[in-house]
Amino acid sequence: MYITDQDSLELFAKEARGCRVLAIDTEFLREKTYYPKLCLLQLSADDKVAVVDPFSIVTFDPLKPLFEDEATVKLFHAGGQDLEIIYHEMGILPKPIFDTQIAAALLGHTQQIGLASLIHAELGVQLKKIDSFTDWSQRPLSDSQLQYAAEDVIYLPQLYDKMVAKLKEKGRLEWLANDFEELSDPAHYAVDERERYKRLKRVTSLSRRQLAAAREVASWRELTAQKRNLPRKWVLTDEQIVEACKREPRSLNDLYMVRGVREKLPVKDARAVLSLMVSALDSPPDAWPEPDKPSKSERNVDFQLDLMMALVRLRSKESGIAIPTLAAHDDMVKLARGYRENVELLRGWRKAIVGDELVELLEGRIRLSLDDGALVVENLDASVK
Repeated sequence: MYITDQDSLELFAKEARGCRVLAIDTEFLREKTYYPKLCLLQLSADDKVAVVDPFSIVTFDPLKPLFEDEATVKLFHAGGQDLEIIYHEMGILPKPIFDTQIAAALLGHTQQIGLASLIHAELGVQLKKIDSFTDWSQRPLSDSQLQYAAEDVIYLPQLYDKMVAKLKEKGRLEWLANDFEELSDPAHYAVDERERYKRLKRVTSLSRRQLAAAREVASWRELTAQKRNLPRKWVLTDEQIVEACKREPRSLNDLYMVRGVREKLPVKDARAVLSLMVSALDSPPDAWPEPDKPSKSERNVDFQLDLMMALVRLRSKESGIAIPTLAAHDDMVKLARGYRENVELLRGWRKAIVGDELVELLEGRIRLSLDDGALVVENLDASVK
C-alpha cells in the first residue's frame, strides 16, 4: 500500500492497532541539512505493509498510539538513525524495540551486517538492491523504488521470529535489553553542544588552552548548524576549527589566515567566533578542559593486552561472536590503562560475556594457564576459599 494522503494513513494506523510486531524503516537524505529530511516511512504490521509519502501527509499523529503501544514490538534494522528521525518528526520514541542488526552480533554475524546480507543468511532470500543509492526526495517514485522500500520491512517480522528463537535457545535474549532500552531513551538523541569538541578530527593535537577555544567554537558551530539546518561542515569544518585554535587568533586577519574560513564566515559570524576564542584562550587554566584520550606519556600496556586478547579469543570461540564485535582493541586499551567509564566492553552483553572477566584479570583476581595446550581460566578468589 502506497499512502499519499492523510485519510489512508489514519486508516492504516487504525487497522494496525493491536498488531504483534510493527516493522519500521525510513528513507532519508542528509547531505544538505543538519536534520535528516524524511523522504519515506515504511511500515509492516502483521500482514499489512505501507509505504508512506511524508510529503503528502499533514501529520503523523495517527501513528503515535501505534508506536507507543507497549504490547507491540517495534522492529528495526540498524535503527539508530530511523529512531532519531521519528523523534525529530513526532517527538516520541517507539517502545519496546528490537534491532536485528544489534541482535545479529549475538548470533555470530558481523557487528554491522547489512539487512540484505542478514536476510540472506537467516532466511535464504536474496534481495535486489539496485535502488540502494537513490534520491528518495524525487517524485514520482518508480515501482522498483517502492518495492525496494517495502522489502526493508516485509521480511523483518519473519527475521525477528527466527532470531528470537535462536537467542532464547542460547540464553542470550535478555542480554539485549539494555541496548534496546537505550535506543528508546530520549537522552540517547540529545545533543550536548558543549561536548561536541571532543569529536573534532585531530583534536588531540591541541593543548588544553587551545581545547578551551575549540570547545567554544564547536559549540557555536553546533547551535548555528541547528538554527540554520545546515551540515556542520558547511558552517565550519573540523579541520578549520582545529587549525584556527592552533593559531590562537587575536584579530579577524589571524582567523582568516586559516584556509577557507573567510569564505565560510561572514564578518558578523567571524567576530562572534573570534570573541568566543579570545575569551576561552584568556580563561584561567582551571577552566580548560582535560583531554579525553590517554596521553602519550601513559604506560605501555602491551603485556596486559596480550593476556586480555587470550581471554577474549577464548570467549569469542565459545560464544561464536567475532573478536572485533566482542571486544574492540581501543576498549581493551582503555581497560588496561585503568579506565572504567564510557567503555563499551563494560556495558550490556559484552560485559556479561567477557568484560567483567577482563577487569578481574587486570586486577589479579583470575589467572590464565595452559593445560595440555588449552587455555584455563582460574578464579583466584575461589581458590583461596
